[in-house]
Amino acid sequence: MGGFLGEKIGEGAFAEVHAWAPGQVLKLFKAGVPRRFGRHEARMTRAAFAAGAPAPEVFDEVNLEGHFGIVLTRFDGPTLLHLSRSGAITFEQTGAILATICISVHKTPPPPDVPSLRDWMDGSLQLIGGVLPKHIATGIISLIERLPPGDGLCHCDLHPGNVIMTADGPRIIDWDGAVRAPAALDLGCCHISLSELAPEVVDNPARPRAVNVALQSEYALLAAMSPTALTAAMEPYLPIARVHLLAGVVPAQRERLIQRVEAALLLED
Repeated sequence: MGGFLGEKIGEGAFAEVHAWAPGQVLKLFKAGVPRRFGRHEARMTRAAFAAGAPAPEVFDEVNLEGHFGIVLTRFDGPTLLHLSRSGAITFEQTGAILATICISVHKTPPPPDVPSLRDWMDGSLQLIGGVLPKHIATGIISLIERLPPGDGLCHCDLHPGNVIMTADGPRIIDWDGAVRAPAALDLGCCHISLSELAPEVVDNPARPRAVNVALQSEYALLAAMSPTALTAAMEPYLPIARVHLLAGVVPAQRERLIQRVEAALLLED
């Protein structure tokens, strides 16, 4: 399927997104990003799309001047982050939309190609290399083995910047962290991203915190749970979520996340 590298329309830590063919974009991974990670994201995105999740379709995998790329559906529309930051929607509305799309992901039958929680964590530990002290890595694996098994579909990077508001409804990008696990893990990742990490790097720290409060409250309502029960369900998965999020944070945040993981594991013992 032919295409050519057009204007850059987005950029993240590991890849740039360019216009490609009509209705398509090319997610082109940056130099130094191992090709296996791009291939993994392509496989996870295909699996999520085939299962009926609000994910883009994968049309092709390409090599362009030594860079690996994935050809995906082009979702036209603003991100939820843009709408929230511009004031087009309130923080509470942003959180409610996130809760609704979280529920839709968690109700999607988990594809067999998506890794189990244990295999997913093995991949996360490989990605962050020697950043995590060995005793903490061992403790996280032990924690996973003690927790009850869960087999739902989780995205594990659901934040307003990864939700595009199209004419057909919200759609989610960046499925590389997909895992078969309890919904509590996904909500834990949201909680940490919005209440601990984002406030340190955005223009208005109150925004992500307010979005998180609304997300958790609306999700509890949609799931017919009390907010207290939802918080209790998330709690044991927070150390796991923090380890997973280590790869995408700045060094100061990384150190704080590691300290919180270690403290939580000590309480478990």
